[in-house]
Amino acid sequence: MAHPVAMKFRFAYTGIRVTDLERSLKFYRDGLGLRECGRGKMSHGGVFVELSDDNTEQKLELNWYPPDSAFNVPFQPGDGLDHLAFEVEDVDEAFKMLISSFGAKPAIEPWTDEPGNERSRIGFVTDPDGNWIELIRG
Repeated sequence: MAHPVAMKFRFAYTGIRVTDLERSLKFYRDGLGLRECGRGKMSHGGVFVELSDDNTEQKLELNWYPPDSAFNVPFQPGDGLDHLAFEVEDVDEAFKMLISSFGAKPAIEPWTDEPGNERSRIGFVTDPDGNWIELIRG
């Protein structure tokens, strides 16, 4: 099915939820050899760490949420997929298009993140099965 609006999506990375950031870093960085290439704090207090595989250039984002965050919800092993991220030129237009034409549901309306952040426009939709999809300015 063709996009009703010419829109280029580029798969950027996979984000997973972790319950112990240092333990997860030891596993993914020290055990599997991924390289830390970025880190930051989310506006609600969470922390993200971006990891990269130098051989494949694939990226993994570890997301840790503090106990009082709305995103810190219990999950069973295997439920840790947090989101898939796609870079788009226009986050707002992609957000509307996926909802109106492809069965996505709004999760978090697009917003502008901290000034100076190269991915300053971010929004989230869920796919028809409820999986979270991040749309970031690429």
